[in-house]
Amino acid sequence: MVVNPSYSQKLGLVLSGGGSRGVAHIGVLKALEEKQVPIDYIAGTSMGAVIGGLYAAGYTIPQIEELVLSKDFSKWLSGDIDKRYKYYFKSPSPDASWVSFKFDYDSVLKYSLPINVISPYFMDFAMMEIFSGASAASDYNFDSLFIPFRCVASDIENNESIVLKNGNLGSAVRASMTYPFYFKPIKLQGKLLFDGGMYNNFPASVVYEEFFPDIIIGSKVAGNTGPPSENDILSQITNILMEKTDYSIICENGVLIEPRLEVVNVIDFSKTKAFIDSGYVATIRKIDEIRMFVTDSIGVDERNFLREEFLNKKPPIVIDSIKISGLSNKQFVYVNRVLRNSWYRAKDFHPEKLTLESVKPKYFELMAENRIEGIHPELIFNKKSTYYDMLLSMSSQKRFLLKLGGNISSSSVNSIFLQLQYDAWNKNATSIFVNTYLGRFYSSVKLSGRIDFPSRIPLFINPSFTYSKLDYFKTVTYFISDNTPSFLIDKDKHFSLDIGVPAGNKGIAKLGFEIGEFKDEYYQHNEFTRSDTADNTKFRFYSPGLCYRLNTLDRKQFARNGVFLRLNVRFINGRETYSPGSTSLIEDEYTTYHNWFRVKFQYDNYFDKLGPFRFGFYAESVISNQPLFNNYTASLLYAPAFQPTPESKTLFLPNYRAYNYGAFGLKAIVSLMKNFELRLESYVYSPFQKIIRGEESSAAFGEKFTHYYFLGSSALIYNTPIGPASLSFSYFEKVEESFHLFFNFGYILFNRRALD
Repeated sequence: MVVNPSYSQKLGLVLSGGGSRGVAHIGVLKALEEKQVPIDYIAGTSMGAVIGGLYAAGYTIPQIEELVLSKDFSKWLSGDIDKRYKYYFKSPSPDASWVSFKFDYDSVLKYSLPINVISPYFMDFAMMEIFSGASAASDYNFDSLFIPFRCVASDIENNESIVLKNGNLGSAVRASMTYPFYFKPIKLQGKLLFDGGMYNNFPASVVYEEFFPDIIIGSKVAGNTGPPSENDILSQITNILMEKTDYSIICENGVLIEPRLEVVNVIDFSKTKAFIDSGYVATIRKIDEIRMFVTDSIGVDERNFLREEFLNKKPPIVIDSIKISGLSNKQFVYVNRVLRNSWYRAKDFHPEKLTLESVKPKYFELMAENRIEGIHPELIFNKKSTYYDMLLSMSSQKRFLLKLGGNISSSSVNSIFLQLQYDAWNKNATSIFVNTYLGRFYSSVKLSGRIDFPSRIPLFINPSFTYSKLDYFKTVTYFISDNTPSFLIDKDKHFSLDIGVPAGNKGIAKLGFEIGEFKDEYYQHNEFTRSDTADNTKFRFYSPGLCYRLNTLDRKQFARNGVFLRLNVRFINGRETYSPGSTSLIEDEYTTYHNWFRVKFQYDNYFDKLGPFRFGFYAESVISNQPLFNNYTASLLYAPAFQPTPESKTLFLPNYRAYNYGAFGLKAIVSLMKNFELRLESYVYSPFQKIIRGEESSAAFGEKFTHYYFLGSSALIYNTPIGPASLSFSYFEKVEESFHLFFNFGYILFNRRALD
């Protein structure tokens, strides 16, 4: 086949910015290809740079369309990390925090506002992955791409537009689409660059001045913003940031294509297919006008030949070295060990070759640690070695983290949550935190530390000390203080030491040891006065255990997607000491020793969405040979509790406590509108042998498999940016108060109890 790539006419294509509306450019390209219109040059801004860059890099229209319709593409622009690269091993334990603030020694009084609302890590890696081969094939000269290409970014220091025409194509496109406050800016050519649309949202002048084509076709999917409104701060900011753009074609032989597109949010890609179709239809309508200027044609075979010729120049991505900038020497060692799973010490090292797929999961494992404030990855082809160098420009996160949160409730479970954390990382990574819950129902203090070792099999050591108090009230109160003595106060103090390793990216396996004491004050019945003294039971214990957890749930409370699985095996040995109070029917003090094994299993799974509906399944069971304690109430206190809903965690429910039990439940979640849902849950619980009250408040086991209890909950939930607001109605079978109405704003989450 003889191909002449030189045409008597040269056509330049201009693709405007426009956020999610910019996908209409795909339809424009599709129609031009279908009608065999040759494209000799492309210039784009923002989303126009993304679509134009993909086409210039040799991607076909079907490939580009498939990419923007994919879940991966939506994840780039939402900041979500694909669940394949989320590392539960690195995730902190869920707590009741609403907001968090990071600071350093020298910035306690100078808090910096966040510079982006969307995490760019997944997008930046994707840009590197998609464009690196084409960059190498063109020798980092945009004139040598499949289609010569230009994109526009904004230099806010000098208040000017920057034309990018060489270097790393992925970084250039990334700079051009860095919409202020949505995406974090990157540095190129020593300048901090933002979205090209700030100063030039339609780079027709760039095509004309850089390539001087005979014909210019422009695809316009955006317009200038209207005047600012005194009541709309977003319109005011947009007018400050965005200069007015001239959307006209500046040469005599020009055609402007304007697809009819619905107004949507910059990152709302829910109408991508419709926008692509609109771009296609708008271009087909303009073909006759285009053909008044364009007489040349390029056939499918000829275009495919030229594309293959370019793609054959792309060297396969094999990484020879990793070069890191922006970190201390010891931090280099840590990052190298994570990425390589080895013990390398040099800043620039050359062990065995790596593929991008082998580096990718380790890269996101590094991101999951939340120790890196910023990272920009690039792959640069090294002609001498014939492999790629991976360049990672990094900055470390601030060392202090302050978390604030809690729960505001219509019941007595109001709480305030505070946590101060210090993070340090050198050759290993260390975190130390202290937190506190302050509330009438629940109060707690926890001091914890964790050391992560990035060895070939990653390992952490986690010592912690926790003191907690649960105060179950005689009556339910609503905000107002009630001075009536509580019928049950449960105090827990314990020291734990856990050693953990990852079990895949979704799971964790831990070997742990606990030592501590429970101290409980209670009355055997509700007929007591202020002058009465409570019974006391102390249980001093030690307990080794093994635990496996898998977690892909999307929320720490009211999850609607993912799976949670937990298997806990524990041996418990301790001494029970009982002291009778003034109302006790048992007169003598009592001391005895107990030891038992316990296996606890939990499974929570949410299935794929069916329209506005999502369904879930829950199962839980406990198997143990635990003996009864001295009396009925103490035996219940030390029995595992079935508490599948947030509200059930705040109530002492004897019927839902047993040493051996099984339970399962079904869930239905109805999406009413964005962030607003109706949640319905129902559970059946059966103790193997119910703990029953014997003579003189003693405890005994009931008949096997003779009791079944139902638990139901319905809740209207609105998920705000800082936490859920919920109005729930719960039913507990065969208790004194079966029905409970709760309003909560925030999280009903506590520090982990001993032996749990």
